Amino acid sequence: MQSGINPMTAIAPAFSTPATSTPSFSSPALSGLGSDAGSDAGQTAAPFSDLLTDAVAQVGQLENQAHTAVTGLMTGTGVDVHQAMIATQKAGMAFELALAVRNKAVQAYQTVIGMQF
Repeated sequence: MQSGINPMTAIAPAFSTPATSTPSFSSPALSGLGSDAGSDAGQTAAPFSDLLTDAVAQVGQLENQAHTAVTGLMTGTGVDVHQAMIATQKAGMAFELALAVRNKAVQAYQTVIGMQF
């Protein structure tokens, strides 16, 4: 048996963060959605429309980055195939998420319109 790395001590740093920590959101549009978003009495939350506008703008930016990466790949200006694929996948996933949010909003609107008062 080898006396190499002890597997129990090798994975210890992965479990050093407490399980109750709040995840951090890297997206500026989602930065106010943490568990302590409304903890300050003087802090005003951004309107929902601003969050949606920022999210749509980020989807557009990701699409532009993907277009630039694919153009750079096709023209041979030093863009790696992996970079172009990652950029297109990010843009595709962001678009699918935006489409899912739109579909849920339309579904909620139709539900409210269909209610009888």
